[in-house]
Amino acid sequence: MDQEFADIDSQGRWQSLYVEIRSQSHECPYKVAKYPENRNRNRYRDVSPFDHSRVKLKNSENDYINASLVVMEEAQRSYILTQGPLKTTCGHFWLMIWEQKTRAVIMLNRVIEKGIDKCAQYWPTQEEHEMPFRDTRFAVTLASEDVKSYYTIRVLELQNLNTGETREIYHFHYTSWPDFGVPESPASFLNFLLKVRESGCLAVDQGPAVVHCSAGIGRSGTFSLVDTCLVLLDRRKEPSSVDIKKVLLDMRKFRMGLIQTPDQLRFSYLAIIEGSKCIMGDSSVQKPWRELSKDEQEPASDSPPPAQPAKRTDKINGSRLSHASELGDPGIGRTAGKDKEQDLDGNVGNVRKRHREERLANSTPKSLQGKQRMSETEKKRKRAPND
Repeated sequence: MDQEFADIDSQGRWQSLYVEIRSQSHECPYKVAKYPENRNRNRYRDVSPFDHSRVKLKNSENDYINASLVVMEEAQRSYILTQGPLKTTCGHFWLMIWEQKTRAVIMLNRVIEKGIDKCAQYWPTQEEHEMPFRDTRFAVTLASEDVKSYYTIRVLELQNLNTGETREIYHFHYTSWPDFGVPESPASFLNFLLKVRESGCLAVDQGPAVVHCSAGIGRSGTFSLVDTCLVLLDRRKEPSSVDIKKVLLDMRKFRMGLIQTPDQLRFSYLAIIEGSKCIMGDSSVQKPWRELSKDEQEPASDSPPPAQPAKRTDKINGSRLSHASELGDPGIGRTAGKDKEQDLDGNVGNVRKRHREERLANSTPKSLQGKQRMSETEKKRKRAPND
């Protein structure tokens, strides 16, 4: 695996490998997503769930939501990959979580990025504490919030207002994954992944975890691919036995466009390689990770983070990657940035245009930003940005 990465990297073949994966991906029907009554439930017009793997709402007149169930049988992993909820679909989002018995929501984007709305605020803040969703009869309460330097872990209480039943939902929010980019280092990303694993929410006896970014294919695909490959590595104990490209192509049978840029593909390989070192028992990598960890660093906000809960060190999901303190942020593995960014259709020009639009949005007076965002909302539904 290390040699494969080195060969692709030295030859600058990430772009060609990415194009190869796109060309070999299965094209499945997605007719339901295009029904007139469902078009306004899609954040982007070119990101639709396949008919065969879409999640269907049960207790709703319209069963459609832009979400796909991804099942990786050998790894015994199930994920629901979905778009960042729209203001009009937040109730559907929580209904899906209730019906699927999900215990964790993994959010990999910020609500607003570069002045553009990427996701509705679907959970309550500390100021409002509780948020009702009357259309689907649910209420969400913020029970606790643990703010770290680059991620936040929340515990939410989801109440079914029809039955009065309440469930505890973990909300893992990666707050520093840049739009049009990748995390700063594999170690910081792996540290976040371990926090999710330690909760037990990815276990086979739990409902599928909900993973989302803005479109639910780029950052979400990266997270799911890395986690799945590390589980397979831990089961097989042989790095060369895991074909990352094949695993990604298998995942793309369930949701279109997973991994959206060559940079995200490169980062996925790098994170899997770094994670495999710990799985295969190379303890020499753990010391520098601990020393350079920025997990306990104060976040950028003015308010101090709440007290940190005690760390768990038990084995989770049968993986040795269970000690959160073993992975920090060594600042290694930053992408070279040589590959041009593309949208889902491989259109470089569209991405450049969005960059210009975002720079314009950032330089616009606040009094005009509201009007401009309305027009941006219409534009962004036409095509998915890198996410």
